[in-house]
Amino acid sequence: MPTTALDAVEDVVRRRGSELVELSHAIHAEPELAFAEHRSCAKAQALVAERGFEITAAAGGLDTAFRADFGSGTLTIGVCAEYDALPEIGHACGHNIIAASAVGTALALAEVADDLGLRVALIGTPAEEAGGGKALLLSAGVFDDVAAAVMLHPGPADIAAARSLALSEATVNYRGKESHAAVAPHLGVNAADAVTVAQVAVGLLRQQLAPGQMVHGIVTDGGQAVNVIPGHATLQYAMRAVESDSLRQLEGRMYACFSAGALATGCEYEIDSPAPAYDELKPDEWLADVFREEMRRLGREPVAREFEAALPMGSTDMGNVTQVLPGIHPVVGVDAGGAMVHQRAFATAAAGPSADRAVVEGAIMLARTVVQLAQTPAERDRVLAAHERRASA
Repeated sequence: MPTTALDAVEDVVRRRGSELVELSHAIHAEPELAFAEHRSCAKAQALVAERGFEITAAAGGLDTAFRADFGSGTLTIGVCAEYDALPEIGHACGHNIIAASAVGTALALAEVADDLGLRVALIGTPAEEAGGGKALLLSAGVFDDVAAAVMLHPGPADIAAARSLALSEATVNYRGKESHAAVAPHLGVNAADAVTVAQVAVGLLRQQLAPGQMVHGIVTDGGQAVNVIPGHATLQYAMRAVESDSLRQLEGRMYACFSAGALATGCEYEIDSPAPAYDELKPDEWLADVFREEMRRLGREPVAREFEAALPMGSTDMGNVTQVLPGIHPVVGVDAGGAMVHQRAFATAAAGPSADRAVVEGAIMLARTVVQLAQTPAERDRVLAAHERRASA
């Protein structure tokens, strides 16, 4: 029998481990893209609904978001679940693991919520891969009462204080004029040439990018027939930087490259930002330190704190959350045979034995981290005071 709150939350997760693994596999088996995760969203709600959580569907006005609440304590903890997949390669980022571990964390914390003065908010956040679901939910007020937020992400190594890059995206549409490519090319305005000029300008810009800045893009429309001068062409670019200020500077330089394509060819153009910008992660040091010790307790070997910032980074909309309130987004190691996230082999591994272990142990580590926050008066007061300042701002 559990004798402490720490024991109690671990006991809940281990008792329900097979259900959590089953949930992970069920989401993995039916991958759904951003803002279309209807089945995955429903699956993520099922176990907490049975436990008596109060469910708010379509949280923040997003059809595939939800919030499930339990408890009435003064300290509200947000547990973020992701469940969107990638085009063609499914759950190659392991969001099925994220969702199942989040559900396990919420179920575990519900067991001790009244004793610890907690309100547990499981927040289903769609469209992390594309769309910025958490940024939209922040703007809609879904996190307004949340004092601290936690989640995890699978990856090739255990990283307690994972970082990420700030990110923004741009879709550039060039409009020219169609004409026959052999009979009257001089009467056309070639939108594909505008794409080429912009791509060359971006390629030259790479030499002068500041440390931590990077860009990557694709051509999503370059014409439909070789004998027609393309009247329309489209570029899509992602821009990243270590900090949001650096990202703003990079955006200005990239937009100049896009403009150059139009200027050189006589095309018109417009730039659309299809999703909110992602801020860089700002992990709460105390929470990360506790999580690191929880990793070690379970026999994991987290990357040493002094090396964490030097690791390769992607981007996540959890960064937006951690810029507003205390939070963590640790990486829990999954053995994928050397494969990295966003590779097909990782998608296969995301439903394998190592991933199943990550679901169960991840939920245990997150739940025990929250318990220690709730039971440490100075840290509890710190996050509550930060929330009060935010609420009164």
